Amino acid sequence: MLVYLGAVWNGFALDDGPMIRFNPLAQDPSGMWRAFTQPWWAGAFGGQYYRPLPVATLALDAWVDGAAWFHVVNLLWHAGASVAVAVLARRWSGALAGLIAGLLFAVHPVHVEAVANVVGRGELMAALFTLLAVYGAVVRESVAWSTAALVLALLSAAVAPAVIALAWVLGLSRPPGRRLLAFASAWGVVAVGYFAVRWAVLHRYTGFADIAPVFVGAAALPVRLTAVAALADVARLLVFPLRLRVDYSLQERTLIATASDPRFLVGVLCVAVWAALLVLAWRRRRRVEVYGLAWIALAFLPVANLLFPVGILIGERTLYLPSAGLALAAGTWLAGLQTRVRGLLVGLVVVAGAARTALRVPVWHDDTAVTLSILEDSPRSYRGPQYAAALLQASRNPARALEYYRTALAIYDRDSRLFIGAADAAFALRRPALADSLLERARQLCGRCDVNYANQANAARARGDGAVADSLLRRATPLGKQ
Repeated sequence: MLVYLGAVWNGFALDDGPMIRFNPLAQDPSGMWRAFTQPWWAGAFGGQYYRPLPVATLALDAWVDGAAWFHVVNLLWHAGASVAVAVLARRWSGALAGLIAGLLFAVHPVHVEAVANVVGRGELMAALFTLLAVYGAVVRESVAWSTAALVLALLSAAVAPAVIALAWVLGLSRPPGRRLLAFASAWGVVAVGYFAVRWAVLHRYTGFADIAPVFVGAAALPVRLTAVAALADVARLLVFPLRLRVDYSLQERTLIATASDPRFLVGVLCVAVWAALLVLAWRRRRRVEVYGLAWIALAFLPVANLLFPVGILIGERTLYLPSAGLALAAGTWLAGLQTRVRGLLVGLVVVAGAARTALRVPVWHDDTAVTLSILEDSPRSYRGPQYAAALLQASRNPARALEYYRTALAIYDRDSRLFIGAADAAFALRRPALADSLLERARQLCGRCDVNYANQANAARARGDGAVADSLLRRATPLGKQ
């Protein structure tokens, strides 16, 4: 918790806005139970995600106190996950391995996005409950404990059964056949119940194609080639996370069309190195290292864009659970080294990781800090100018906002929110003809214009431009019906 103390002074940034400040579920104590009847984004982006437990905790936090309290709770979730990693490594490889694994996980810089940004709580909770489910099944061999943790993990989004089954296959634990049958039966009941509830909640909402901008209009093969190339970033972020970014969107990471692209080949090389380490650990009968390396792949696969495209190409917060596998493997390996070499390596990695983490935390202080970070770290991304334009609009500088929207549109012109935001600025400048032409472009692009218009109208109303908000809402209803 020490390296994240700076987060206590952070406010809300980026997705914290729609998820906390403008989310009806998080603004009323009843959201603690109503969250279980709503999608992750409370219907704002359609019914693709069901993560009610994190939303319920956000509603509880809003009832208790302000932004500082939200961040304190995030730190507690992260501390719990770090301890859980240490406990698992200790059970399988000894106290020293547990200490090292827990320290490595606690200070890993790739976790900053998940811990220091409040909305990253979903990743923290999913990881902790997955670790508890593994502990309950593999260490305690308790059907009740593991199943309870599995339910909580599913309500936070997780892949617990796969990593539990892997531990059994590798022989870290091997319950008797009757106990295995009990586990399978309990999991089956949980799966049926979970998917039934999920369908009952989400089928009412219009589907929204939550897909990374780089994949829009792309065929299946380029999507997979690009996903493989992105594994180079994944490997770098896990092993040497010196350079961190808020955004890895279009133009920063462009689509790959052929297997001869050097970026794809680098991704393949990273997979080959991972596979070689896995084989080497297997031949040396280092089961915990094998388990940790395989954990990385199992935990990352659902968001890797290999099975199906998701809403992001690369997101640092999605590496929170996979990094637990790295900590388990590295902690066990380091514990086996000679004392002097081990002390030097562990001390260097922990101190460097702690310093990088502490220095990265202020980036998530607020929308301005995040936007400046994107503009500096990802200059080819359209997100930086988009967020800068929104900030300028909020500070009543529509002329500069329109300039930034034009810059963003010059980079990427397939996001309807850019056109609607630019139209907002044009309305504020009393240029209705320009605004109408921008709204027409938005109408041609967006599948759920009513949502995008409503979000921009809320922003206009928040800064006191009620007339502009009404103009946007008047256009939202007919376009949404189309």
